[in-house]
Amino acid sequence: MNTMPVWALALIYWLHMLATVIWLGSLVALSLLVLPAARRSLDTKSQSQLLEAIQHRLDPLGWFSLALLLVTGLFQMSANPNYEGFLAISGQWAISILVKHIFFGLMILVSAAQTWWLLPSLRRAMLRQQKIGDETELIALRKREALLLNLNLILAILIVGMTALARAA
Repeated sequence: MNTMPVWALALIYWLHMLATVIWLGSLVALSLLVLPAARRSLDTKSQSQLLEAIQHRLDPLGWFSLALLLVTGLFQMSANPNYEGFLAISGQWAISILVKHIFFGLMILVSAAQTWWLLPSLRRAMLRQQKIGDETELIALRKREALLLNLNLILAILIVGMTALARAA
């Protein structure tokens, strides 16, 4: 039985939706608008400077959003009448939530790879490219960047789909 006050649950839902909008909106904007436009209109150095500035602003916001999604999502799940306990998988709602959490875990792994492996590698490659003029490594890393960003966007869309499926159950 849910003992959480309605105002508290409403606040949790609001924070969860806000974090979803921030996270998904930034992924869509970056992968579908900013990166393609930067690659078409800026030279390599300008692209790097722009992406570095965006990363500096987006990383803390993205990680905060993911943490907020995790915390508020757990509260929402425990307040849902379909929730029967940890790893109690029975019915469409529980299966949808389990798949959603698997996608969320994958999203965290992809985000961690971007933040702590790919982006530092890109920075080092840009410095090497400026010194020796070879863009081969940089081009390969940018392809991986686009791949990981698009993978994260797909995972986010699948998470929203699993949420819709759980709500419909």
